Amino acid sequence: KKSEQELKDEEMELFTKYYMEWKGGRKSGNPSYTNIPRFYYRLPAEDEVLLQKLREESRAVFLQRKSRELLDNEELQNLWFLLDKHQTSPMMGEEAMINYENFLKVGEKAGPKCKQFFTAKIFAKLLHNDPYGRISIMQFFNYVMRKG
Repeated sequence: KKSEQELKDEEMELFTKYYMEWKGGRKSGNPSYTNIPRFYYRLPAEDEVLLQKLREESRAVFLQRKSRELLDNEELQNLWFLLDKHQTSPMMGEEAMINYENFLKVGEKAGPKCKQFFTAKIFAKLLHNDPYGRISIMQFFNYVMRKG
């Protein structure tokens, strides 16, 4: 058996070893640390004209790509027309409703920009206590307008 002092010395030795590995040996410890991508880049200074132009251009390209993903007025009207055409009776008061089967049919006809909205997850998110398992067409359309 080891004495109490020997146990304390061993504990301190192990603590120092692990602490030094953690503190200074991180870079060499796990090889995956070299593969972690850099996620922060400092903003270019005023005298770094080329970097500023590159940043402005990349931002403009990003915004153009995002705006192309948005639905324009004609596509929104077409979506509303398809939803209205495929509504599932009976109406819930004044609200037109649609079941999942018709929801998927509209998703196929609505076009590639709308495809992201016609998922089971979104349908389930908008499903509220309807005895026929339907969602409100108006709620779905408002969801598309907010998210799209």
